[in-house]
Amino acid sequence: MQQQVDSGQSKGAVTRILNSIETVGNKLPDPAVIFLCAMLLIWFLSAIFSQFQFDTIDPRTGQALVVNNLMTGDALAGFLSSMVTTFTGFAPLGVVLVAMLGVGVAEHSGFINTALKLMLKVTPAKLLTPSIILIAIVSHTATDAGYVLVIPLAGVIFYAMGRHPLAGIAAAFAGVSGGFGANFVPSGLDPLLQSFTQSAAQIIDPQIAVNPLNNWFFTSASSLFIVLLGWYITDKIIEPRLQNTQVDGDTSSLPSFDEVAAKEKRAFQLASAVMLTGLVLLYLASSPADSPLRAANGELTDFKAPLMQSIVPLIFLLFWIPGAVYGFTVGTFKSTKDMIDAMSKSMGSMAYYIVMAFFCALFIAAFGKSNLGALLAIEGAEVLKSMALPSGVTIVGIIFLTAFVNLFVGSSSAKWALLGPIFVPMLMQLNISPDLTQAAYRIGDSGSNIITPLMPYFPLVVVYCQKYVKNTGIGTLIAMMLPYSIVFLTGWTLFLLAYWGLGIPLGLQASYTYGL
Repeated sequence: MQQQVDSGQSKGAVTRILNSIETVGNKLPDPAVIFLCAMLLIWFLSAIFSQFQFDTIDPRTGQALVVNNLMTGDALAGFLSSMVTTFTGFAPLGVVLVAMLGVGVAEHSGFINTALKLMLKVTPAKLLTPSIILIAIVSHTATDAGYVLVIPLAGVIFYAMGRHPLAGIAAAFAGVSGGFGANFVPSGLDPLLQSFTQSAAQIIDPQIAVNPLNNWFFTSASSLFIVLLGWYITDKIIEPRLQNTQVDGDTSSLPSFDEVAAKEKRAFQLASAVMLTGLVLLYLASSPADSPLRAANGELTDFKAPLMQSIVPLIFLLFWIPGAVYGFTVGTFKSTKDMIDAMSKSMGSMAYYIVMAFFCALFIAAFGKSNLGALLAIEGAEVLKSMALPSGVTIVGIIFLTAFVNLFVGSSSAKWALLGPIFVPMLMQLNISPDLTQAAYRIGDSGSNIITPLMPYFPLVVVYCQKYVKNTGIGTLIAMMLPYSIVFLTGWTLFLLAYWGLGIPLGLQASYTYGL
């Protein structure tokens, strides 16, 4: 009986803390205003720190790091003249809008509705949460597809199953972004990080070679681990807390999950056959060693490969074409105007995100130009290095320092370009392999993604939530995602230490002692 009381008190305390975070967070200004204020703060800080000279060496240039003053006449003139291109060149904006054009056709034609109805028939209700998280993790393979496909669909699926849609969005967001470093399917991120790791390792050992899949075994095992953690958090912490959160959004446009009519089933089979044909043609086109879809080195998963750079257009086509086929077959589309109207409705739902993306793009550009993010990352790494902690403690320090820096510098490759040349050689001198150091970085780079409003896709997830709960704000989303962040960072760190202690290989041609 005492254990039950203690458990209830513990859950009550957690709920009160999360409610307090939500209340305080929702009193913050609108995300667009936060980005604007953050940009102005960066301008102010750049003017101050540009007056100082730093001995910090920028590993990207090999020269002393200089903070650029963004409040000079030239800098302000450059800001105004490049404002339009800064916005239009903001990568997440293009990803979201182009993908949503295709998804809009598939959604408003009824293709996605029918697909979900058929999928729910074969998915056991008890396995819904882990299935969503696993799909979200695998979506990393298609770069940012998870943000525009998996997360919103997770809300729809949970709602259709009589569960709280925000819990579905939270679970998918945790998998897509919080579990970013876990995936059993190799992706373009693997060779990207490996390239920085190898160049950093060659500072100590010029002959060393790092395999692009040097973390594959560990990230594969981490996939299952993150699914289990996310499953528990969603079902035992997040969804019970959402019981009193009323769904008051406009749900009239959401799919209805009645029985699939014979006409819908035939249309779906035809549209699916068209989609499958497209995937087969894509496979045949990319299979030859000299395929134009491959990178110059023959790799398909290299970020420079045309296939990887075409993921978003492919998402557009693989939803737009089957969606159109379904719509015209089943009768939801009577003319091409109906199809264009569907695309217009999809763009209309993105209006709020476009406004936030404008200010987000300006902030990120200012932060990068100022070099303040680089200064924060390098100085933090140097402090950790100077502490000369035992190797295991240093690994933990790398994870949590990376998680902290990640709150301000979102790009995974940009952070590793700054931190890798410090961490990798430092740990090699402690006889710790570059592979293990990179694995620690991947954990820290993932765990705090889901709690920082400065992450480019964070405002988009807020928009997804507002579709169901109108007053969803930054605080609501942070309070939902904080348990995932804390548990992922802590649990995943312990998992890596156990993995290391057991001497299990991290990946292909990887070892814990770099000289082996």
